[in-house]
Amino acid sequence: MRELAVLTFLTCDGVMQAPAHADEDRSNDFDRGGWATNYWSEVMEQVNDIAMAVPYDLLLGRKTYESFAPHWSGIKDDPHADILNSAKKYVVTSTRSALEWNNSIPITGDVVAAISRLKKEDGPLLQVHGSWQLIQTLLEHRLIDEFRLWTFPVVVGHGKRLFGDGGGLTNLSLSKTAATSNGVTMSVYRRIADK
Repeated sequence: MRELAVLTFLTCDGVMQAPAHADEDRSNDFDRGGWATNYWSEVMEQVNDIAMAVPYDLLLGRKTYESFAPHWSGIKDDPHADILNSAKKYVVTSTRSALEWNNSIPITGDVVAAISRLKKEDGPLLQVHGSWQLIQTLLEHRLIDEFRLWTFPVVVGHGKRLFGDGGGLTNLSLSKTAATSNGVTMSVYRRIADK
């Protein structure tokens, strides 16, 4: 058995859309991309220590895969890139059959059943980066064991929110928290099993 964790960067108003670049995700007329860039250095130190230090496999939605693959596969001799490039990558997709980034495996058809099977296998943690639409499915089916959240002191007003319209009641337990000197708060929550 292995667990599934979501690693997400959020604004104070809960938006996770396009933290890194202006053109990262302009869907629904989102024009506030790149809202996290002024805070990266300290945040990435925490991300490396908290979320990247132990082995994991990636679970990605197709759009995040298409953003990550050309960027990270081209970086050599960088510890962070080495981890991502060598990790096994499970990619939820209904439109791609060929995945060029090494160690990439498509998940098609019944996504919930496929991810449930992955969680029952032996192996490292499954970690989701980005992948808003996939996260909504995981929330709805209570497949997330841990939320690794970095909340930035920014309000953007609109955009894709981590906790969208569904998912129902989920009780969480705070297992770790810290803050950077520039105001970003790291919170790691574990889902409390349903009673």
